[in-house]
Amino acid sequence: MIAIIDYGVGNLFSLKSSLDAIGETAHVTSDEAVIDAADQVILPGVGAFEDAAAKLRESGMADVVRQQAKAGKPVLGICLGMQLLLEKSFEYGEHEGLGLIPGSVRPIADVIPAGYKIPHIGWNAITFPGEKSPLFSRIDEGAYVYFVHSFYATDCAENTIAVTEYGAPLTAAVAAGNVFGCQFHPEKSGEIGLNILRAFCGMK
Repeated sequence: MIAIIDYGVGNLFSLKSSLDAIGETAHVTSDEAVIDAADQVILPGVGAFEDAAAKLRESGMADVVRQQAKAGKPVLGICLGMQLLLEKSFEYGEHEGLGLIPGSVRPIADVIPAGYKIPHIGWNAITFPGEKSPLFSRIDEGAYVYFVHSFYATDCAENTIAVTEYGAPLTAAVAAGNVFGCQFHPEKSGEIGLNILRAFCGMK
């Protein structure tokens, strides 16, 4: 069973629908007992980092996610959920993240050429800078996935497991042990995304 963390932020329906489509039982929940009983945990998120981080703390889910990660359970952050796994964000100020993966979040405007549209929206190929992560065991390098973001993870080279190109190399996915993060949306990335979710759901 997969627990999708409900803390008032995120497009939870499409994610649950994708997990249903691959035959996985998923619960959208903020119940600690349900989360503790889950085999894997997914942290979704859309919107502003500061607001989402505050809701995560106020709901008590920040500590729960940290505890689940510390216990060795597979954890996957998606989009803003991935960014929340990092140490801090510089999105309109400086804000503390969960600190489960080294790195910070900064505007893509700092690194992409002038004239590129922000937010970065659309399908982009991902490449693997090192050995293929188990998260991508069911897909090939160069597969296209769907992005919607104005900020990206940086200062995390040693934990970067996928990169995309949008006028400049941008972090597409990160990992540290049993904790994974995707800047793109697997649940909006067709069969490629479903295969990424299948790989994550197969982790123990």
